[in-house]
Amino acid sequence: MLPLAILGFLAEGPLHGYQLKERITALTGHVKPVSDGALYPAITRLESQGRLERWPEPGAGAATRQVLGLTDAGRAELARRLSEPTDVEITDRNRYFTILAFLHRLEDPAAQAAVLRRRLAFLDAPGAGFFFGEDGKPVRAEDAPTLFQRGMGQIARATARAEREWLHKAIAELDGASGE
Repeated sequence: MLPLAILGFLAEGPLHGYQLKERITALTGHVKPVSDGALYPAITRLESQGRLERWPEPGAGAATRQVLGLTDAGRAELARRLSEPTDVEITDRNRYFTILAFLHRLEDPAAQAAVLRRRLAFLDAPGAGFFFGEDGKPVRAEDAPTLFQRGMGQIARATARAEREWLHKAIAELDGASGE
């Protein structure tokens, strides 16, 4: 999701590497802090693919900073990634939240709603509220063997309920904006 986050933040305007790292860290937080060893190679790959460009800018001190900006190819790649998220990007909460953070960059409300419908379908799928036991069979949250696993299930169920409610409202609003 790092390339998507880079493209998403640069779609908001040019940034230098440190600013970009701060924004990505604010997005992912403690879940997955971004290291320089991951960020700068990802930037280099996107630059070699023609999706971003860099230019020098005088720094606050004596050092010159490299500023990063999105190219037309980068904007196109961002739109593609947002409109065609993979199944893992829809089902994994952290990856999905990265998609959600930048979904406003898709200009078509119908395309935005299509992504939200995919997430809703995942949440509504049979087995979405179950844990899996040692034998691989689903276990309802209230039947989980420990207090803590039962708590995980209750929290997950409440979160999914709130998310479903928001998804229904957001999809209705987007459908109204697109004339559906």
